[in-house]
Amino acid sequence: MVRLNKIYTRTGDDGSTGLVDGSRLPKHAARMEAIGAVDEANSAIGLAVCALVGTPHAASLTRIQNDLFDLGADLATPGEDFTPGEMTLRIVAAQVDWLETAIDAVNENLSPLRSFILPGGSEAAARVHIARASTRSAERRATALAAQDPVNPAALAYINRLSDYLFVLARAVNSGGADDVLWVPGQNR
Repeated sequence: MVRLNKIYTRTGDDGSTGLVDGSRLPKHAARMEAIGAVDEANSAIGLAVCALVGTPHAASLTRIQNDLFDLGADLATPGEDFTPGEMTLRIVAAQVDWLETAIDAVNENLSPLRSFILPGGSEAAARVHIARASTRSAERRATALAAQDPVNPAALAYINRLSDYLFVLARAVNSGGADDVLWVPGQNR
């Protein structure tokens, strides 16, 4: 269990931050950019939860928020051993599988896409779209990190599936896609 009695430590005043293994990195390092982007996506999901209180979607998003804390811990643990341990959180295949099942369940009730859609429709759907876009940003940062340091493949799969889930969820929140705002190519020429 995490226990935080003191919020500031002053250890980051020099522009560095600590990782799970005790090493320190500059706060602007690729690993920290990825962790920060995951935190931003988690915050955007929290805003979406506020719009979906009382729906089953809120519970699913809260579960995802917990997974994103696991993802942050995974990214904060450098190395090439991606096996979870007593003191090491890693994203695992079961978390990716849960997202895939959730995507299929939500997508099953959606009308087929016949156009690209604009992020919007209802306020709740717009919030989910913001979370989706934030998640895509986190994925770009995680893949940039993976281009220079080892990253858990399950973590990369999870963040990729999450944006897919948020896309279908936004459509579901828009009356199963009936209230989606369709893109009209070249409308303002």
